[in-house]
Amino acid sequence: MYNSSNIQDIILSGFSDLQQFRGLLFMVFLFIYLFIVFGNGLIFFLVLLNPSLQFPMYFFIGTLSCMEICYTAVTIPNMLSNILVEKGVSFSGCLLQAYFLHVLGVAECYLLTLMAFDRYLAICKPLRYSTIMTTGLFIKLVILCIMWAFYSPVVEMVLISRLPFCGPNLIENIFCDFPPLIDLGCSDTRLLKMIESSLSSMIMLNFVCVLLSYMKVLFDILKIKSKVGRQKAFSTCGAHLIVVVLFFGSIGVMYIRIGKSYSADYNRAVGLTFAVFTPLTNPIIYGLRNQEIKKSFKKLFTCSCLKYN
Repeated sequence: MYNSSNIQDIILSGFSDLQQFRGLLFMVFLFIYLFIVFGNGLIFFLVLLNPSLQFPMYFFIGTLSCMEICYTAVTIPNMLSNILVEKGVSFSGCLLQAYFLHVLGVAECYLLTLMAFDRYLAICKPLRYSTIMTTGLFIKLVILCIMWAFYSPVVEMVLISRLPFCGPNLIENIFCDFPPLIDLGCSDTRLLKMIESSLSSMIMLNFVCVLLSYMKVLFDILKIKSKVGRQKAFSTCGAHLIVVVLFFGSIGVMYIRIGKSYSADYNRAVGLTFAVFTPLTNPIIYGLRNQEIKKSFKKLFTCSCLKYN
């Protein structure tokens, strides 16, 4: 047994059982990371610079893209480093990674809920949409969302930092997170587990609110007489709903578990879905499915080619 003063580093199991493929794994995940950064960065700058995208819906998409870049920056670079060289993470570094993972996850949760509210207003209250969802309201909502996200995991982080820890110091995942850190504690952690469960329940409550709002949106879309109007509404809402289901579904699998323990392979698969594959879908869905963003990209690409020719 170790006391808290003996545990200086946390070991992430990562891909320790796949060391013979570490070169291939590094290249694959590096390519995915670069694609996430480039794709989301491109969407963000298209929304920022193109006047035809200066509307709340695209502001939300641009903000989501920015969050995805920050979110993956917290997990993937450290994962890539760990693939090449297996090394421990300091306890404070592990705790900070878990904190920012929760901050960005909570912020994205509330942002997706706000995006559902935006689509509800646009389709169910079209005459009042422009007067309600203004640029000023968008800025206030996003700032409130980010401020609450920074605050929400603070209590849990402080309590974990004061836990006495016993050996072993191994986390069977690709990144640090609060639940496995809590499991390493050798004192009563029931309060921390209750806090973690309540936060997870609040996030899933947001998911329920999003689904209820989309049920109302679906009924209103079916009332649209124009076939083109229905297709456009379905396309816009469908893209967002796919992102919502992937994000909240991965959170549900990650944090709402029936059993007490799971295999390292299961934890790794869930961690990869949560931290790598879900952020990967954002530029694919919004970049390939959204017609306005595709038009803006083609216009930018054409202008660049003409400029250099």
